Amino acid sequence: MDKYGMNRRAFCLGCAGLFCTGAFAQQNAPAQGDGVQGVGERSRWTKLVSAAQVEKMGAQQFAQMTNAARTQGALLPRDHPQTQRLDAIAKRMLPFAPRWNDRARQWPWEVQVFNSPQINAFCMPGGKIGFYTGILDKLKLTDDEVGIIMGHEVAHALREHARERLAKQAGMSLGASAITSIFGLGDLGRLGVDVGANLLANRNSREDETEADVVGLDLASRAGFDPRAGVVLWQKMALAAGGSPPQWLSTHPAGENRIAEIKRRLPQVMPLYAQTRNTTPDKLPPYTSNFPNIPPVSLLGASLQA
Repeated sequence: MDKYGMNRRAFCLGCAGLFCTGAFAQQNAPAQGDGVQGVGERSRWTKLVSAAQVEKMGAQQFAQMTNAARTQGALLPRDHPQTQRLDAIAKRMLPFAPRWNDRARQWPWEVQVFNSPQINAFCMPGGKIGFYTGILDKLKLTDDEVGIIMGHEVAHALREHARERLAKQAGMSLGASAITSIFGLGDLGRLGVDVGANLLANRNSREDETEADVVGLDLASRAGFDPRAGVVLWQKMALAAGGSPPQWLSTHPAGENRIAEIKRRLPQVMPLYAQTRNTTPDKLPPYTSNFPNIPPVSLLGASLQA
């Protein structure tokens, strides 16, 4: 645990696909006439858990973290340039959130920046977004790269990955009939501290991470953030890792795989980004990194060697 009561392994950067079938088939997929395709609908496992309860838990845990950080002088104030910067990025992105989850219209969205060297970012169920200064400073994130990360983390909340995990954990502990009975009453507390006591400590699956990457690209592109920044972001991550994956990436797809998936999705999302620039994808300049040893990225994600 870190000093704000947050598990160090809770770094949530990265996302992913579908996996429930049969009785637990997917539901509530957005209309996808443009943007990313083939994401599918949210798992019906989530129906076994009250969305309101999970969102309440997220708000409570976020408030505890925020209050602890404020007490220790480790919460950036609202007028800090980094907080204002992230607020502005969220303001651009969040109007597109209901496309993936209609409940997002009701969420009391909030962004906080924690003064900590950890390379970390997250979004709690119900729209509570947190960034650590470590990820902003050590990776020298551009606004486009912050947009990719924020889109990814928001996608976890929109796709209700935490809610799905809680249902599955409870199902393994109690059995299908018991979980239906308990969650039918909305009494999440009866499950005890082993299920959902710390939403951030329960890491997402590789599939959820991939899905969040894909949905996050859609959100970021619609908000006017260059999706090619995702390629550079993971190259920066590799450099920060010093050649060996950090502990918080243990459940995430490998950086090479993530970059390959981002490149595969670029033809779907580059038109969305280009539209925000009143141009077409072929007229966009390459995306240039602020790290000198990372080459510019072309239209479809190919690195342009100097």
